[in-house]
Amino acid sequence: QVHLVESGGGLVQPGGSLRLSCATSGFTLDYYAIGWFRQAPGKEREGVSCISTRDGSIYYADSVKGRFTISINNAKNTLYLQMNSLKPEDTAVYYCATPCLSVAYWGQGTQVTVSS
Repeated sequence: QVHLVESGGGLVQPGGSLRLSCATSGFTLDYYAIGWFRQAPGKEREGVSCISTRDGSIYYADSVKGRFTISINNAKNTLYLQMNSLKPEDTAVYYCATPCLSVAYWGQGTQVTVSS
């Protein structure tokens, strides 16, 4: 059974950094593309970043390019999202999900709040 468990969210000041983690189990991380989505209050859920170790491809939403970095530790079956230079508009619940293009599995989400 597939399980995705996010952690690492919290409250941070604008310009600060956070690293989100997604512990996975029940499937092979290097088979499916996996990524991060977010949903801000009153807005639709949007894709933030996705990675596929099968072909090395990585996707970033334009709004996070140059600030966020996605990575995988296959030995730990864990996905990460390093978020730097955070802005108030990055405030949202962040979800780990797979496969990226047609999501079948979601984590429970972790809240990220960027505020002074």
